[in-house]
Amino acid sequence: MYPMLLKPAFKDYLWGGTRLRDDFGKDCDFEKIAESWELSCHKDGNSVISNGEYAGKTLAEYIETAGKTVLGSNCQRFEQFPILIKLIDAKDNLSVQVHPNNEYAQRVEGEYGKTEMWYIVDCDEGAELLYGFKKEVTKEEFRERIENNTLLEITQSVPVKKGDVFFIEAGTLHAIGKGILIAEIQQNSNTTYRIYDYGRVGADGKPRQLHIDKAVEVTNLCPAKPYPKTESFEENGAVKRLLSKCEYFTVYSVDAEKEATFNADATSFHNILILEGEAVLKCGNETLSLKKGDSVFVPAGCGEYTLTGAFRSVFTKIDG
Repeated sequence: MYPMLLKPAFKDYLWGGTRLRDDFGKDCDFEKIAESWELSCHKDGNSVISNGEYAGKTLAEYIETAGKTVLGSNCQRFEQFPILIKLIDAKDNLSVQVHPNNEYAQRVEGEYGKTEMWYIVDCDEGAELLYGFKKEVTKEEFRERIENNTLLEITQSVPVKKGDVFFIEAGTLHAIGKGILIAEIQQNSNTTYRIYDYGRVGADGKPRQLHIDKAVEVTNLCPAKPYPKTESFEENGAVKRLLSKCEYFTVYSVDAEKEATFNADATSFHNILILEGEAVLKCGNETLSLKKGDSVFVPAGCGEYTLTGAFRSVFTKIDG
């Protein structure tokens, strides 16, 4: 049992850019890197372990071999690996979309629903995202505005800045705007219902598929609730801020200048995603050098470990 450096799976969606390669050093042959799946056991893109005994194995293969105890006791309530963590580079606007809840997704799609959170890693000046509606609407009005291309008249655009946090509960209408780089922590799902796509066409030259009927069934037709802001606090050598806490994940920003101490006890695995700077992770006899863009899976039960260096990160675990 040891901390594992992960190699992500990549997606080259048409709205992506090159920042994940240029700024975060991602090694990928795609012209555009829209997403890097930094912690994933999903069938559509698995993370691969790049160090130690399990190098070359997917994270899912490791968990199958080692057993679910490496996920921690708080994960035993989930039938599958509970979360997926991404970096997303929106060079252009993403489609207006919605994700279903667990009940609907499991019944219709055969996988989890998708509640997620966004941490704005960086953004262009004046960047905005779409977050729910300006007012409550009916299903009839929602469908009519989709059909006559006036949907954006009733959706809420929100200006963003570096460090902002958005909690996207399943059923919330949303869209990442162009010029935004996001760390996304979400349920382990790839089910998305696309509602409006600016008339774009895919690689095959045809308009991308819309999922209007399903979207009308699952969308919460009201303004989104802002996630309460939290204050930073100092703990074990780091400055931490709770970004989001729900039944699926607990996420902090963690900044340190010299050294920060963590404890991966038996309750949950940890994931650390380095967003700025460098650090050396030491856990027992294991040492890992980490740089901007690196993602580490620390199995539950690894115990105390330290990160030495000046860095900014997103830290994720599963609470009970």
